[in-house]
Amino acid sequence: MAKQRRSLGGKVVAITGGARGIGKTTAAALVAKGCRVALGDLDHELAEKAAAQLGGGTIALPLDVTDRASIEGFLDETERQLGPLDVLVNNAGVMPVTPLVEESDDSIRRQLDINLYGVIVGTQLAIARMRSRRSGHVVNVASSAGKAGVPGIATYSATKHAVVGFTEAVRAEHRDDGIDFSYVMPITVNTQLIEGLEDQRGVKRIEPEDVAAEIVDALETGKVDVYVPKQLRASVVVGTMLPRRAREAMARLMGIDKVMTEVDPQTRQAYEERVAASEPQRDAV
Repeated sequence: MAKQRRSLGGKVVAITGGARGIGKTTAAALVAKGCRVALGDLDHELAEKAAAQLGGGTIALPLDVTDRASIEGFLDETERQLGPLDVLVNNAGVMPVTPLVEESDDSIRRQLDINLYGVIVGTQLAIARMRSRRSGHVVNVASSAGKAGVPGIATYSATKHAVVGFTEAVRAEHRDDGIDFSYVMPITVNTQLIEGLEDQRGVKRIEPEDVAAEIVDALETGKVDVYVPKQLRASVVVGTMLPRRAREAMARLMGIDKVMTEVDPQTRQAYEERVAASEPQRDAV
C-alpha cells in the first residue's frame, strides 16, 4: 500500500535564497499547495518583487546566511508574521567556477560561509523551534556534486559533500524528536549558477521546477535523500560498485569531467562578478 501523503496546506515555510532560481520556484510550488511562505535573501528588493509575484500571503525578509543573528532574525520574523515554523528550506548557495590553484581565499571562504555555515546554523536554529512541538522538516539543498568530485568546482563540491554528511548526522541525532530531514541533490539546473557552461552529451540539464517538485514530494512523503532527476540515484549506486578506473573512464566518456571546466567566460562574467562583489561572509544568493 502506498504511503499516505501529508497535507502541506497551512504549513509555514521559510526559504533561504528565495528571491530567484530554485528558491523562488520552490516557493511558487509550495504556495500552490497552500503553504504560507517567507522568502529570505540578501537582495531584499528582489525578494519583495518575488513575493508580490507569488501572492498567497508570501512575505520577503532580509537575510544574510553568513550571519547567525540575521538567520535568527529571519526565522523570528517569519514566525511573528506567519506562525510557528513548520519547514525550513536551506537553499542559499554560490558556485564560482575556477581551478582550485587559481581560486582566491575570498572565494573559498565565501562558499564555506554561504553553502555550509548557513546550512548548519539554519538547521540548528530550526531544530530549536521544532523540537518542542515534535514536528517539522528541514530540507537542505545540496547537489549531485555532493556525491562526486567535479573538476572546476572543488570547493563547491567540498561544501556539498559536507551538506550531505551533515544532514545524515543531524537526522540520526534527532531520529526520536519528530523532525524530518531531507537533502536534495540535483544535477545541473538551468539557473544563473550554470551560466556560460558548455553542454556535455552525458549531462542533462533540468529545470528549477523539477527540483521544486521533488522538494514538495519530500515534504509530503518524508523522503530523505532526494535525487533530481530520480534516475540519478541508479547512476550513483552503480558508480559506487564499479572499480575506480572504470568509473572515471565512464565519467570522461559522458563528459562529466568537462562540464565545469569548459566555460564561456563572457557569458558567465555577470554571475561571477555578482558573487564576488560583496565581502567574504557577507553574501548570499
